[in-house]
Formats: sequence, C-alpha cells, structure tokens
Amino acid sequence: MFRSVALFGQNNLLTIFVGINLALIGIGSWVYTQHIVDNIDEREVRQLRLQAKILQYATLVGNDQETTFLLDQINENIMQSHIPVIYVDEKGNPQWSRNIDLPESASPKVRQQILQQKYAEIKTEHPPIEIDLGGLKQYIYFSDSSLLVQMKFFPYVQIASILVLGFLAYLVFSASRTAEQNRVWVGLAKETAHQLGTPLSSLMGWVDYMRGEAGISATITDEIEKDVQRLEMITSRFSSIGSVPILKPENVGELVEQFLTYLTRRISTKVKLTVDNQLPQRMMTNLNRNLFEWVVENLCKNAVDSMGGVGALNVRLFTLPKDEIAIDISDTGKGISRANQRKIFKPGYSTKKRGWGLGLTLAKRIVEEYHGGKLFIKETQADKGTTFRIILKTQGVAS
Repeated sequence: MFRSVALFGQNNLLTIFVGINLALIGIGSWVYTQHIVDNIDEREVRQLRLQAKILQYATLVGNDQETTFLLDQINENIMQSHIPVIYVDEKGNPQWSRNIDLPESASPKVRQQILQQKYAEIKTEHPPIEIDLGGLKQYIYFSDSSLLVQMKFFPYVQIASILVLGFLAYLVFSASRTAEQNRVWVGLAKETAHQLGTPLSSLMGWVDYMRGEAGISATITDEIEKDVQRLEMITSRFSSIGSVPILKPENVGELVEQFLTYLTRRISTKVKLTVDNQLPQRMMTNLNRNLFEWVVENLCKNAVDSMGGVGALNVRLFTLPKDEIAIDISDTGKGISRANQRKIFKPGYSTKKRGWGLGLTLAKRIVEEYHGGKLFIKETQADKGTTFRIILKTQGVAS
C-alpha cells in the first residue's frame, strides 16, 4: 500500500562503514583476548605440572636445599597468581591446599569440611595432575586463578562496550541527520513562500479587475477570491515552518466546521463528508489557525486519497477527561497494515506516486511540538478504513 520515497530512506554508507569497523574491532578483540586467556591457562598448568615433578623428585632423592628452594619458588608463584589448589590422596581426601579461603578461627573439622566442599566444586573444572610419591599417589586439583576468571569475562565487557558505543554513535548520527532534514525542509518551505508572494499579489489585482471592469459574475469572482486567499494562507503556513508559532484562543469546533465547508466544494463529489460536533458552543483552545487548518486538510485529503475519491469521510469532535478534546477523522478506505503504521509519520514516506511524504510528518509536528497535543492512528482495519485522532488541551468555555 505504501511506497517509500527515496529521500532519506537509502542506506547511508557512513553508517555501514562504522558498523563494519565496530564489528571487526569486536571480533578482533575477542580473538586476541581468547588467545591471552589460553596462554595464561597453559602457564598455570605448566606451573602445577612442574611442582608435581619436583615433588616426585624430592620423594626419590630427598629434600635437599635446591629442591626445597624450587618448591618454595613454585608455591610462591602459585600464591601470587591466586590459583586455587587442593592436594588430594588416592582415596579422595583433601590433604592440604593453596589459595583456598579457610577461616583461621574454625576448628580442624570445620576446615576439613570446607575443604571437602571446595574440592567437590573444582574437581570437574580441570583434569587432575598426578604426583607419584614412590608408590603413593596424590593428585593436584585446581581452579582458574582470579586473573584468568577476569580475563574470561573481559571479552563480554568489550562486546557490551562496543555495542553501547555503536548505539550512541547511531543516536548521534540519527540526530544529526534529522536536524539536517529539518533544515532542508525549513529552507524549502520558506523559499516556496517567498516565490509565491509575487504571483499572489498579481492575482489579487486581477480579481479586482474582473469584479470591477470585466463584468464577470460576482459568484465566480468570490470563489476565485477565496482560492487566492487560500493561497495566501498556504504561503503564510510555509513561511511559519521553522519558527515558533503564535497561539491564541480559538473556537476549535467553529474553526473545523468553517474549514470543512470550504473543503467540501474542493474534494470529490463522490465523498460524503459529515461533521459531528459534540463540543460546547464556545469551547476554546489555544491554536495557530493557519497551521491547525493545515493539519485537518492533510488528514482529510489523505483520507480521500485512501478511498480513491469514493466513500464516506466523518469528522467527530468531542470532549475528553482532564480538560482535553478529541478530533477523530475517519474514512472508509483501504486501511493501514501493522507494519506501515510505524512508517507513515516518517519524512519521505508516501502512498502517492506524486508526493514528498511530508504531509503527515508536518501534521504530527504541528500538533505535538507546536500545540502540545497528540496525533496518532486510533483505529484501522483492512478494507474498512482508518481513524486518525487529534488530542488537544482546552481553555474551557468562553463566557
């Protein structure tokens, strides 16, 4: 149903380039960190295997000064590297340990229970290292050192950091692109208003001539004058884009009814337009008349287009709680698919072969940013129609 206008919808090469580089950095960092983790793991295993060999050697030849020195050096390295180690006999009873937190105030029995629990936890982490002590065997069970554990989690921290960095970069780029789009549309709107100024002045002169000297029917000249005045209003709208609009109390029900009376003569005669105004007679709302009429016009014309110029268009105005009013604009058109409901308010998205996809974007901006209200799809069904709802704060009923 919808056609994306390729104004800003194309993939940006810079975004793709940044994304690819972030992915490469993440993958490279992950691989390099895993390489470091593997090296540390191998070094710790080598330390323990070396200790096992020296213990075996000490058992065979005795604890001479050199052997004792080597054992002390290895134990010191194990302590400094914080490798949790438990030495277990053939029957699976823990004998002694290194870097296992055992309370000094605990009794030997309690300390043995704690050591047994730790042994049960770490014995599945690595294959044990066997020590042959002259017919008696002991086994070294060990766990990863605190450094190794930190290094294993480090890649996840890196990936998370890269994802956050990528997300922040996307937000910055998106905000920059949106600001650039807004500058383009504001410049285009103001230039359009400037270009329309001269021919409009000329048209007003021709209307006066036709009414006075050409002898053309007053009915015809009145209608032409209305259209010229309408063009002046459109010019005023375009010149207001990008500026803070001036709001003043308006009778919103009367304003909408007057505009729809004008619009009725300028849409398909096969569209039945009805207005159901349930607002109190003098319900006032702070509005910029020109801009708000533009919103209603855009919604109504989109509704007519969605029906193909044949169907029913109903505009309903009613009060809501919390000093709010609602304006529902309903058609009997094709409806909007769920996927496209998220796109219709984006710049450059249009259902028409001719169009820039700006009408609904500007309408939403006028209602929400300029008038502090809301504009959204209230309801839509395939081949049954769509209802857009405008919600505005009221100023109460004028006395």
